[in-house]
Amino acid sequence: MRAAASYGLLLLAVAGSGASSAAPRIYCCPDESGKQVCGDILPAACYGRAYREVGDSGRTARLVDAPLTPEQRARRAAEEQRRAEEERLLNEQKRRDQALLNTYSSENDIELMRSRAERDITAAIKAAEERITEIRRLRKKFEDEAEFYRKRQLPADVAKGLRDADYEIASQEWVIESKKKDWETMRRKYDQDLRRFVEISKRPPAR
Repeated sequence: MRAAASYGLLLLAVAGSGASSAAPRIYCCPDESGKQVCGDILPAACYGRAYREVGDSGRTARLVDAPLTPEQRARRAAEEQRRAEEERLLNEQKRRDQALLNTYSSENDIELMRSRAERDITAAIKAAEERITEIRRLRKKFEDEAEFYRKRQLPADVAKGLRDADYEIASQEWVIESKKKDWETMRRKYDQDLRRFVEISKRPPAR
């Protein structure tokens, strides 16, 4: 009763203070025992606790939450980071979807570009295989010439011809393996593009 009476007197004092340039406030919170504590400045019992500001009309003007604990701050930071990452991924997906729609106007466009990419890779592999065949024919000439120098030192031009041929063959074999990997990457890309394009196309138009 004493706390309630004090609170009432404090409200009356504020109300009777007349109009002023800044409306007075009363700060109230429950203390450790649950008893309501109020004051025209923030009571010491309210430090580190949630409190409310009461205006001169006696109504709550503002609620102030208690300060967060370190654990709560850490959880909030983690949640904010999670939401930010979700938003980033969503915006990135929107950007990719728009780029997809800017690139293709139909599913047929995707298949046409896939066919063109397949032709380019196939042509590059064929060119490398033909080059290997040509180099092997050239190497055979050096091999035949090297037969005359068994157990003797090869002439410099013959040894160089064999080394260059081996290097060129290895280089073209690397090109073939690289293009085969490009083929798999290309296939996955156009499969994904087609699947995503179909998904986007089935969406209802935005209102």
